[in-house]
Amino acid sequence: MNDVDVIVVGGGPVGLASAIEARLAGLTVTIIEPRDGVIDKACGEGLMPGAVPLLARLGVAPAGMPLRGVSYNTPTRRVDHLFRTGVGRGVRRTVLHSALSARAAELGVERVTARVEALEQDADGVVAGGIRGSWLFGADGLHSTVRRLAGLEWEAPRARRRYGITRHFAVEPWSDLIEIHWARRAEVYVTPLAPDLVGVSLLGPPRTDFDETIAGIPALASRLRGLSSSTGLKGAGPFRQRASAPSRGRVLLVGDASGYVDAITGEGLRLGFDQARLAVSRVTGGTDYDADWRRVTRDFRVLTHRLVLAATSPARPAIVPLAGMLPWFYGSVVEKLGR
Repeated sequence: MNDVDVIVVGGGPVGLASAIEARLAGLTVTIIEPRDGVIDKACGEGLMPGAVPLLARLGVAPAGMPLRGVSYNTPTRRVDHLFRTGVGRGVRRTVLHSALSARAAELGVERVTARVEALEQDADGVVAGGIRGSWLFGADGLHSTVRRLAGLEWEAPRARRRYGITRHFAVEPWSDLIEIHWARRAEVYVTPLAPDLVGVSLLGPPRTDFDETIAGIPALASRLRGLSSSTGLKGAGPFRQRASAPSRGRVLLVGDASGYVDAITGEGLRLGFDQARLAVSRVTGGTDYDADWRRVTRDFRVLTHRLVLAATSPARPAIVPLAGMLPWFYGSVVEKLGR
C-alpha cells in the first residue's frame, strides 16, 4: 500500500510546480525538502514569455516587472530584440518561491522536512525519506541526489564548466529588457525585478571575480557605482550537468536534475515547468516521459550547446557583432528559446 501517489524530492520552484500539477490532476503529493522557509539561489530571475502562461495555468502570478525583450551589449555595440510571442517577467526568486509555496499549500500539498539519502523502487512504487509513493519526481536541482541514487548520473566533461554569481541592487530599473553584457570572459545579465530592484547575475568560468567583471563594463559600472548591494553574493554551478536518461522505472527527473547545458538563455524555469506537466501526464495518462522530455528540450539543448561552444571559443568576440549583422537570425534564436 502506497502512502501517496507522488513523492516530489526538492521544494524549489520546479518541485513546487510539479506538486501543484499533480494536485490539479487529482493526485496526492508529498514534497520532501531539507530546507525550511523561502529558498533563494543564484540565477538570472527572468521568466521568458513561454514561462508566464505555464505559471498562470498553475494559478500562480508572482509580482514582478514586465520584460519586453533581450539586449546584447558590448562596450561598442548594442543589439536589441523585442519578443514577438508575448511579454516575459522579471521576478525575484524569493517572490516566485513564496507564490508557488502558497499555491501548493492551498491545494493541500504535504511537506516533510528531511533529506533523501536512499531510495528503493519496485514494480508498484518508490520509497524515499520513509514515505512510499506510487511515483517519485526528482526535482532536487543541478547536483541531484535522486539522479545519483537512481543510477542516472552522467559525469559531464570538466572542460567549459561555468558558474553563476548573483547580486541585487536597490535601484529603479533603467530598462524593460534583459540586458546581457558580453564581457571578455563572462556574460552579465541585468534583470528588472521590482520598481526599486535590479538583479545582476554573472556567468563565467571558475574564479571569475564579480566586481572586476563589472568594472570592465563601463556602461554598467557607471549605473551601479555608489549603490549598495541589497543582498550578498550567491553562487551556483557548475551548470553543465547530464543524466543518462530522464527517468528510470517510477523515478522521473524534472528540471535541472534531468540535465542542464548552461544558464546562458534563461530557459531553466520554463523547461522545468513544462517537464512538470509532462511528468504528471506520464502518471495519469501513461505517456512516454523520456520521448516527451527530449521533444520539449530539443531546441534548448541544441541551440544552447552551440552558444556555449561559441562563447568559450576564439569566436567569442564576434558573437554580438554577428547578431547585429544578422538580426533575423538573432531574433529567431531568441524567439525559439523564449516561446
